[in-house]
Amino acid sequence: MKRALFAPLADDALFATLEASNRGPLPAAAIRGIFRQILSAARLQVKSVRVAYLGPAYSYTHIAAVERFGESADLVPVSTIAAVFEEVNRGQADYGIVPIENSTDGRIVDTLDMFTRLPLRICGEVQIAIHHNLLARCPRSEVTEIYSKPQALSQCREWLSKNMPQARLLEVTSTSTAAQLARDKPGAGAVASMRAAVEYDLNVVAESIQDNKNNVTRFAIIGDDDTKPTGKDRTALLLQIPHKPGALADALSSFKRNKINLTWIESFPLRGPESGYLFFLDFEGHSHDPRIKRTLSDIERLAVRMEVLGSYPRSEPLS
Repeated sequence: MKRALFAPLADDALFATLEASNRGPLPAAAIRGIFRQILSAARLQVKSVRVAYLGPAYSYTHIAAVERFGESADLVPVSTIAAVFEEVNRGQADYGIVPIENSTDGRIVDTLDMFTRLPLRICGEVQIAIHHNLLARCPRSEVTEIYSKPQALSQCREWLSKNMPQARLLEVTSTSTAAQLARDKPGAGAVASMRAAVEYDLNVVAESIQDNKNNVTRFAIIGDDDTKPTGKDRTALLLQIPHKPGALADALSSFKRNKINLTWIESFPLRGPESGYLFFLDFEGHSHDPRIKRTLSDIERLAVRMEVLGSYPRSEPLS
């Protein structure tokens, strides 16, 4: 039942067909949004899908959750990445959605840490082009404080330094919290999304202020699904190898030997007194593919610990 309610390949194929046949006047993004809500409402008639996400509402993770599941899903905001994992692990949510990587700031440490603690899988991804905006109720010249989460401020630091030197930069837990403060405090601004501007009745003082105009965050959909191969997949791997010279090179050589494209690798220190690192790897292909099976078999013989975190359809960044 759950697999029928979460079908990223079927959804993406439908959207691709609709966008290819669209002759206007609505843009492709609008067509996608309309049919996302239709699919979400239709699936609600079968069974409500409960999705935990890193909140609060109108954060970028909320935007990613709506993009994948639609607004008819039971979207449940929680306050931490760990809480998202716990909701899914306890069966309180069918799926969770968390940020895993940003093209500017790199890995999301809290997400990687939770994969080492709980036996959950990645069963999909959403990539969102992040467009930060300066929001306020007052004119730009009257903004004296600018709130946002640390990552958002970091991603806009050059623009803020050049264009808002008079304003203090203050960190809060989310872009939505920042928008609430901008709504309620005189002289306050927020770095947040257009969706937050609409929901909190704020003016867009400056648009798309991120320093990297190709700023993309990748979100992982977590659950216990085993997704079937699509021909356009990504596999995630958690790996611990012996802490000795050449061990990592030996493990990685299997990717070259089997002609597997490794797309991401991150190291993560082991907890406790043990020396060494865990490695998180992403590579193209599905764990059911013969070449991937050979690669994983080769690596497992060298590994202290190896867990396939999931194989799932690759997505393209959405603006």
